[in-house]
Amino acid sequence: MKLPPMRFGVVVFPGSNCDHDAWYAVSHNLGHSAEFIWHDSRTLGPVDAVILPGGFSYGDYMRCGAIAKFSPVMNAVREFAASGGLVLGICNGFQVLVESGLLPGALLRNRDLKFVCRPVQLRVETTNTPFTASAAKSQILTVPVAHGDGCYFADDATLASLRRDDRVVLRYVDNPNGSLDDIAGICSEKRNVMGMMPHPERASDALLGCTDGKVILESMIQSLTTANA
Repeated sequence: MKLPPMRFGVVVFPGSNCDHDAWYAVSHNLGHSAEFIWHDSRTLGPVDAVILPGGFSYGDYMRCGAIAKFSPVMNAVREFAASGGLVLGICNGFQVLVESGLLPGALLRNRDLKFVCRPVQLRVETTNTPFTASAAKSQILTVPVAHGDGCYFADDATLASLRRDDRVVLRYVDNPNGSLDDIAGICSEKRNVMGMMPHPERASDALLGCTDGKVILESMIQSLTTANA
């Protein structure tokens, strides 16, 4: 029996600018359902997964993601994550997840204090997540970055915990921002929330010259399909 398309909710904050990219990657490149969820919504609706997209939520005033964490929709995202729902934060979305306490650590200014916008190489460190289940361990992905505050930092205890629990999902091969331990993406303790600075939705269409990013979204769909079967 053919299962229905998976339903993705793409949260839109004032200042988001990659929401349509995420929507297009899910709906057009992968053929599943994607709907926008406005920041002042108190519910997510009937979704199977949530994407917090890149951009400059609330203009990145104060600190990246610091205001977005107070949006009404984030209460719904926290409840969704607590119930085991899949949440992917991309770039500014990663910053929002960290500020909201859904992921540990912090995203600081880039090492050279310059905005970095170029393709980078990532190494898949673990396939034991719903976000990398379709990838191969140590697989190299070429995915673009576009950020000024993408330097991941955590204290020694947090870093040790991430390593011990196999929660470093992606590492930079060519670290563009000075991230501690070359970290490009991490997941939560329950492994259902992931944040990553690179943009997989910008590497999901052959017209853009690379489709390496599709494996992240395909992994989510595979995991959801397996769970719903």
